[in-house]
Amino acid sequence: MPVETATLSLENPVFHTYLLAAAIMILKLMIQPWITVQRMMKVRAGFRSPEDAKKSPFNAAPREGQLDVNEYVDRSRRINMNDLESIPGFLAAGFLFVLTGPPLLLAQILIWTYVGARAAHFVAYTTAQLHDVRAFCWTWSSVSVIAMAVYVLMQVW
Repeated sequence: MPVETATLSLENPVFHTYLLAAAIMILKLMIQPWITVQRMMKVRAGFRSPEDAKKSPFNAAPREGQLDVNEYVDRSRRINMNDLESIPGFLAAGFLFVLTGPPLLLAQILIWTYVGARAAHFVAYTTAQLHDVRAFCWTWSSVSVIAMAVYVLMQVW
């Protein structure tokens, strides 16, 4: 059965919800590396590659240890890696979910639960909360994506 054009229209509240959430998550995914760069520049450390510790306009006074792991910088990198593991799955599952024409309330619950859980995960990771807290937040985002994928399977099977 072909997808109706109206499904991928701003007039469709499910698609509209997905677009808002997807744009927010894409911005999160693209801004986190800039946060990492800002942290590296602030502490002048946490660089990764040998050439990063050479003298340059942005590293006018190289010093010993710039390539060492720096927890302040590395924490931001780990947040980014976690985003890279999670957000693409949400973008794909969410789009397929929209195509199945789910009820608006279900879509809003699953989509905004994902976004809220990822925001809470970011705060928990940034503030160095226990793994249990981060895992709780991650679990809600993961369950939301799994629920979308299962819904899609149930609709097309």
